[in-house]
Amino acid sequence: MCGFAGYFVGGFGGDREAVIRAMADRIVHRGPDQADYYVDDDVCLGFRRLSIIDLEGGSQPIRNEDGTKVLVFNGEIYNYQGLREELLAAGHVFKTKTDSEVLLHGYEEWGPDLLHRLRGMFAFVVWDSVAKKLFGARDIFGIKPFYYYQNGGEFMFGSEIKSFLSHPSFVKELDETKLPDWLCYEYIPSRETFFKHVFKLLNGEYFEYQNGELSVHKYYDVADKFVENPVPTLQEWEDRIADEFVESVAVHRISDVEVGCFLSSGVDSSYVVREVSKVFDAVKTFSVGYEEEQYSELPYAQEFSAHIGVENIANKVSAKDYFDYAGIIQYYMDEPLPNPSEVPLFFLAQNARKYVKVVLSGEGADELFGGYPMYLEGGHFAKYSRLPRVLRKGAAAIMRHMPERVKGKRFVIRGAMLPYERFMRANYVFTRDERAKYLKNPGNPVDPVLLSKHHFDKVAHLDEPTQLQYVDMQTWMLYDILQKADRMSMANSLELRVPFLDKKMLELAVTLPTDCRINGNITKVALRGAALKQLPERTAHKKKLGFPVPLNDWLRQDEYYERVKTAFEGEIADKFFNRDAIMALLNDHKNGTSKNMKKIWTIYTFILWYEQFFVLN
Repeated sequence: MCGFAGYFVGGFGGDREAVIRAMADRIVHRGPDQADYYVDDDVCLGFRRLSIIDLEGGSQPIRNEDGTKVLVFNGEIYNYQGLREELLAAGHVFKTKTDSEVLLHGYEEWGPDLLHRLRGMFAFVVWDSVAKKLFGARDIFGIKPFYYYQNGGEFMFGSEIKSFLSHPSFVKELDETKLPDWLCYEYIPSRETFFKHVFKLLNGEYFEYQNGELSVHKYYDVADKFVENPVPTLQEWEDRIADEFVESVAVHRISDVEVGCFLSSGVDSSYVVREVSKVFDAVKTFSVGYEEEQYSELPYAQEFSAHIGVENIANKVSAKDYFDYAGIIQYYMDEPLPNPSEVPLFFLAQNARKYVKVVLSGEGADELFGGYPMYLEGGHFAKYSRLPRVLRKGAAAIMRHMPERVKGKRFVIRGAMLPYERFMRANYVFTRDERAKYLKNPGNPVDPVLLSKHHFDKVAHLDEPTQLQYVDMQTWMLYDILQKADRMSMANSLELRVPFLDKKMLELAVTLPTDCRINGNITKVALRGAALKQLPERTAHKKKLGFPVPLNDWLRQDEYYERVKTAFEGEIADKFFNRDAIMALLNDHKNGTSKNMKKIWTIYTFILWYEQFFVLN
């Protein structure tokens, strides 16, 4: 695990080694154990290492036998040992036992076809000094980040945007046109970022940069993989999931340092912990809670860890901690993310890092196996959607004039919409109409539902719950769940691994019949059944909570209300928002007139993020 940064020299005439060192130092938190660099006439590569595998021999940048190709790599390749044997048989000579060198020789042997052989989480770059070509790729889920900057003749790349700040040719400019979309989604739902000319390499993509030209290619899209297999019974599906998960956890445990686990009260992390504990009964588990007991999941986590006989190490987050660290957390995020759960995740990772370098976590189970309540709603529309749409639209037109108390009004109105039109994450924080009220410069952005339509179009032949799962994998999971998981763990120099987000687990999940994912009001049907073989019934059937946060209450307390009020009345807020409107949001929440926590925290987050990147850094 590490972080990397690099740039194509182009016309840059400064001190190249000093610049690449400064870029790498910006992300020292991703790799505090070691630093190294590669500099030639065309490209500069910087590397920060967190030592996990081959502690003595795993330094990067790493070169091939004749020194013509150089690699920097962030992540883990879980099937590297088998690939290493293939490459040895093909005549490649290895100097280390690392998965990094397998990538380098694998690219020599197979070129871009290497990517189809990989099982793991990764972002990497190979520099071919003979062909004068950069090749880079990101894993199929987007677990590991990859950014690039292209502006005129400048080309930079790295694990985090902040590394670009140390390059004298980087032009730091805010793209304010992205703010309306961000307010609706809580992330920018595309490869673009808030920084002009800075882009994300997306999940399942690779790029080539040669002769000043960039080409980006998709090598894996799960849209092509959904093929239901109705033959096995539910019991057989549960057994298949259980068997595959045992194997996935086994490969995700591979490490030359101690591995721990995050543990909440839910089925996903509990299932991970149970599998690890069957091999390592001394595994350490880590949980986080609050001083406000009604919001804390700690009793559940501690009860479960005691039940299976593993150690649980817990810490609590106070309101003061939460607000004191909110700004620096946005700096680590790179892109503003107002998900309140990122703050306790930061403190959870901080505490875990005192004991271990690697943790396993339960991210991805909801997206792969059908865990979100909105998938149930998609299933509820299945029969109604068989009616001609003209009839459904007519019924919706009538219902819109009915009083709110009329039973079924919302269902009939939403039932007339196409799946992309009722996608709840498109208007997740602010709706299309609301954002114009609060923005000083709302512009004329498109309807937010249209930003996700192209994902729905790719899987239009599938039922609505499956469409929603696919779109979540391409948006919510990529831009929110995995973003905060990577940033909050790496901010504390902790490697986080996600055994549900495994290529083989995915290939199994996409063949599950819909009723083995959602059925009636039950989510993750088959996964829960598989987990029930290992977990107490109370844990296996527990409803999804996420990370409950007492932020609603804290924003009504004078001390924290005043902190937000100061920000809402400040220069940054005045630059982007209608101050009277956002103060009304805050005051109505303080007075108990309405619950505006999500909207308030979103605006406050943007202000904190802007301050970190455009005022302080």
